[in-house]
Amino acid sequence: MGEEGMVSDEKSTTVKTSPKLTLLPLIALIFYEVSGGPFGVEDSVRAGGGPLLSLLGFLIFPLVWSIPEALVTAELATSFPENGGYVIWISSAFGPFWGFQEGFWKWFSGVMDNALYPVLFLDYLKHSFPIFNHLAARIPALLGITFSLTYLNYRGLHIVGFSAVTLAAFSLFPFLVMGILSIPRIKPKQWLVVDFKRVDWRGYFNSMFWNLNYWDKASTLAGEVENPSKTFPKALFGAVVLVVSSYLIPLLAGTGATNSAPGMWSDGYFAEVGMLIGGYWLKWWIQAAAAMSNMGLFEAEMSADAFQLLGMSEMGMLPAIFASRSRYGTPTISILCSATGVIFLSWMSFQEILEFLNFLYAIGMLLEFAAFIKLRIKKPDLHRPYRVPLQTFGVMMLCLPPSLMLVLVMCLASVKTFIVSGAVIVTGGLLYPTLLHAKDRKWARFDAEQPPLPPNNTPVEGLSGVSQQHQEVQDEAIVGLLSSSSSTRQKSSEMLLEEEEDLKSE
Repeated sequence: MGEEGMVSDEKSTTVKTSPKLTLLPLIALIFYEVSGGPFGVEDSVRAGGGPLLSLLGFLIFPLVWSIPEALVTAELATSFPENGGYVIWISSAFGPFWGFQEGFWKWFSGVMDNALYPVLFLDYLKHSFPIFNHLAARIPALLGITFSLTYLNYRGLHIVGFSAVTLAAFSLFPFLVMGILSIPRIKPKQWLVVDFKRVDWRGYFNSMFWNLNYWDKASTLAGEVENPSKTFPKALFGAVVLVVSSYLIPLLAGTGATNSAPGMWSDGYFAEVGMLIGGYWLKWWIQAAAAMSNMGLFEAEMSADAFQLLGMSEMGMLPAIFASRSRYGTPTISILCSATGVIFLSWMSFQEILEFLNFLYAIGMLLEFAAFIKLRIKKPDLHRPYRVPLQTFGVMMLCLPPSLMLVLVMCLASVKTFIVSGAVIVTGGLLYPTLLHAKDRKWARFDAEQPPLPPNNTPVEGLSGVSQQHQEVQDEAIVGLLSSSSSTRQKSSEMLLEEEEDLKSE
């Protein structure tokens, strides 16, 4: 007990002294979770049969999808400012089983997403170095990129955050220069080109969806953010503006100032656009920016995935080893687990990975919107440092358009995607009782300790009992997580409901 207590004290000391994320690094991390710049949006021009649908998509989709998701994330991340993010939200609304499923789907989707970035990096380089078209060079390069970026992630989240700020500035600057150089050559009528016979609707919607999702991802490391109740809403707003601008400016410049056929717009084509507008120096600069951007994308995604596993471990959903931290405050085993998944998935093509991760992400987001609405109804007095300024009917209407878009993306999926995603869903369903059994048999050590409430959740004048209500919701999310039997979980839930009714009557 004494030795274990010393280890726990050491852990808590490390966590407390780890530097917290401030506003600018958090904006950069959210930017890289969602976008990272225009790298990868080229497919939207080809799939859309020309520039028009691509440009309209990046004007309309943020209103229908990005802003609602960012608003929901801002409210729930500030209400539950702990590592684990949406896993805690779902557990509070629907119980630990669905919280675990959400965590598994979103983690698997995140690892798939991270497998794209080494692939995208090499897709840009192969325009100047054709050797990367051959597996003999491509495989060692993919492994080298993954290992080196994983090590940087291991060294500390604050390093990742400030690196993301530098990388974002370097990645976006060449496109600003390209936009300025393109002004004299722009022909606005070229923006209106569209050939509906060549539109690939499945590819188009998948490209739009992928380039504008993952606003909720940063919530998985909310416990590492300084003053999350104020920092998160500001960071999400700043990131929305940055993401939309980083897509529209390069697309307006590239499609308006060149006569490139829509079929030429594929991954890495912005490097060729840079050469056509500014010359070889701009092409090389964009390729270097692509390399830096993909580093930032990889780092941000891996941080979110790793801290999600850490949060699930702290809730008792995963073995305690996933919560172990290095001397830099980073979750070592969780990082290694995510990196292993990236290596195994990197062999797949860009479009295959894109469709698989979108399908799983869509299922998880539908559950998040449902949890958001249920918590509004079930826990109206929950302490919400940031609250979407709408009543229950209003938030239902806010979530309706993005929910319809999620269903559309899922309906457009291929048979192969349905099979792969179905296998992942079945695996998640079987994994939960397996972990319950592992805990009962003591095959691994599980922690079911509740994360402490941060200082910003103390009651303020006029909100007496708010902190207590927040505590009750957290208790409900934790009680029953990987409990030893289903009957115990049922009794715990009934006791909670009775206690809640007693509190209300008092």
